[in-house]
Amino acid sequence: MKSPPNPSPVAAFLAVTLALVIAACDKPKSTPQAPPTVTVAKPVTEPVQDYINFTGTFQAYNSVDLVARVPGYLETVDFIDGAFVDQGQLLFTIEKDQYVEQLKLNQAQLDNAQAEYDRQKKMVAQNATSVAEVQKWQSQRDQAQAEVALSSINLGYTKVTAPFAGRIGKHLVDPGNLVGAGQATKLATLQQLLPIYVYFTVNERQALEVRQKLNPDNKDPKAVLENVPVFVGLSEEDGYPHQGKLDFTANDVDTDTGTIELRAVFENKDKLFFPGLFARVRIPVGKPQEMLVVPNDAVSNDQAGPFVLTINDQNTVVRKDVTLGPLTKNGGRGITDGLEASDQIITNGIINARLGRPVNPEAPSASTTNNNTAPSTSSTND
Repeated sequence: MKSPPNPSPVAAFLAVTLALVIAACDKPKSTPQAPPTVTVAKPVTEPVQDYINFTGTFQAYNSVDLVARVPGYLETVDFIDGAFVDQGQLLFTIEKDQYVEQLKLNQAQLDNAQAEYDRQKKMVAQNATSVAEVQKWQSQRDQAQAEVALSSINLGYTKVTAPFAGRIGKHLVDPGNLVGAGQATKLATLQQLLPIYVYFTVNERQALEVRQKLNPDNKDPKAVLENVPVFVGLSEEDGYPHQGKLDFTANDVDTDTGTIELRAVFENKDKLFFPGLFARVRIPVGKPQEMLVVPNDAVSNDQAGPFVLTINDQNTVVRKDVTLGPLTKNGGRGITDGLEASDQIITNGIINARLGRPVNPEAPSASTTNNNTAPSTSSTND
């Protein structure tokens, strides 16, 4: 029996092509993809405060090196290293035996001089001694009084107490060591942290701007400073949640750096701040100005600068370049130019929006609207 002949290549190609055409005809047609959904909202108009930002450092309100003012062996250390201590609290004790005995000796000499002086006064009234002798014993009595006072002071120096409330560092001398021999021996450092200072500098241009906006009428600088709030934030904090006040400005410009030193004071009741901490500093300048505000998350940036995405009447995405103003405390961003009050800003779903492409806009939820449109005159973070 003969096998059937093999089909020619042309016939095989035609068969495969026909099968593909039939399959394509049977495949259902795909429906067009719907435009992405985005949240849109109009900018709100509210008063926004302008600020100038600086960087600064916390420093202690008071700082003192505690020293041994009399020689002797250190007997006790009466605090825990790094603890907060009260004013007048005992911190160190130096051996006092020699000072107690010195006080007794001087007191005995005073008693003797006082008795002899009293006797000489009675004798001069009876013409039994001279006035010069009375004056001599009066002088000796006065010298003895001074020696008693001096020895009493030295005895008091054997107890080192805190001159003010603050945080004390580690003790630098252990009990049993001789201190104060020949020179004052540093025992520890005490720093007052309630209140606390923040020092920062401004350049000449900023200084002139601050002076012009804070004191345009050239009023008494002291009165102006008392009314200038200063806001501070730590490096890991959002915004500037801590408020103090400006209390000092230097009289001249540092010729080496071209800057002027300023200082603000903060209550620090929760003892959050301590010397050496980095501080982000913000000072409000001028009065709040009415401007359009959009959610800060709606603002994007590229090489051309900041911009927002909006939609037109055909729900097509349109870019608008803007000029940014200050931030507000509720997460808004002031816009000083490039935006109209009637513009529809894309506030959510920006990642799905494409320039020139249609989108499906929807209004923001009530909670989002309330958060984004609450009036504010405080700024948080740049």
